[in-house]
Amino acid sequence: MKQTFYILSILLLLNSCKASKNKIEKIDFKTEYKFSSEIENKVSTDTVPWKYQISAAEYATKGDYKNALIHWDLAMRAGEKEYSKSQVDSINQTYTKVNASDYIIEQAKKNQVIIINEAHHNSYHRVFTKSLLQKLYNNGYTNLGLEALGNGEYLDSILKNRKYPILTTGHYIKDPQFGNLVRDALEIGYNLFAYENFTEGNGKKREIEQAKNIQRAIDSKPNEKFLIHCGFDHALEGTHQSWEKAMAGRLTEYTGINPLTINQVMYSEKSNYKFNHPLLKALDVKEPTIIIDNKYNPFKYERKDAWTDIAVFHPSTNFVDNRPNWLFENGNKKVSITLNDIQLEFPVMVLAYMKGEDINLAVPIDIIEVLNKKENCNLGLKKGIYEIVVTNGKESFKFEHKVK
Repeated sequence: MKQTFYILSILLLLNSCKASKNKIEKIDFKTEYKFSSEIENKVSTDTVPWKYQISAAEYATKGDYKNALIHWDLAMRAGEKEYSKSQVDSINQTYTKVNASDYIIEQAKKNQVIIINEAHHNSYHRVFTKSLLQKLYNNGYTNLGLEALGNGEYLDSILKNRKYPILTTGHYIKDPQFGNLVRDALEIGYNLFAYENFTEGNGKKREIEQAKNIQRAIDSKPNEKFLIHCGFDHALEGTHQSWEKAMAGRLTEYTGINPLTINQVMYSEKSNYKFNHPLLKALDVKEPTIIIDNKYNPFKYERKDAWTDIAVFHPSTNFVDNRPNWLFENGNKKVSITLNDIQLEFPVMVLAYMKGEDINLAVPIDIIEVLNKKENCNLGLKKGIYEIVVTNGKESFKFEHKVK
């Protein structure tokens, strides 16, 4: 009797394992994301002076953080700079390091509008803003303005109802980390709004129109709080060298509100540690950090007559199989995907979609390009059920994967 029970148990276990094995299905699938070879080929033949800025953003879009940094430094011609030991000692004696998130949340309680910027090639800036969303929401910030959202005729009018971004929601939002920022904001309960200027005109006119669009949003909800995520110089207050005033300065002019402005760009890592800003190297931070003096005043980012109230110092990234360590933090798990059963010519792109989202339209949760079957394929995913798409641009397969 015991032997019969044992045999039945083994059979049930084998059947269970067989049933749980992922079914691989061949599909008709085309992706907008470019393989590295396509990006590199374009760079090698392109003649425009800003070609490396374009390629850096393209690498960021496909989840390749390391190459995004490399190409941006090629665009900016990064060079080595150092501080002397006496300068480093003076900095460490003058300033105290504090956790950036904690400090920003404390300051948020005293403000109605926060403006935080990003570099368009740096996915970690999007990850950091995303990490602030829930705590800011808990402190009354219910509206999120994103420069990257399409506006005018490009407005994604059903984003709120759909609950996830698609490839036409916004150019930079195609980056999985930006897409995840949008998903989290919608899930938390933020009201997302577009404010980019999509009429003719750049420079001064663009800054004015952006600020006016935000002003209208604030005027419609005068008692509510607003978080604005923008690019580069748009977060600057004071006098701008080229635009007279950037968007942040114009917003104060039009609303009378003095926003809390935050710069992430200047003191973030380069592709090589030796290219990092000397102040970032001197501080040697291990987490997103703000430095304060003995009067609790934060260190500002300043450029001539323009500034942001706060400068964030970001730590250097540790890479695991060429993937940034921060992909596997803040609720994400490192999920290994086995490609041995996929009969495709390599390299392949592996894209993870939340089950229920349209894989032909949605921004994926994560992307990785895998050169061969010996290479590890690790994705940063939260608990849930995903559809994993594997494609080489000619043929494509998909299967389900559950993350517990």
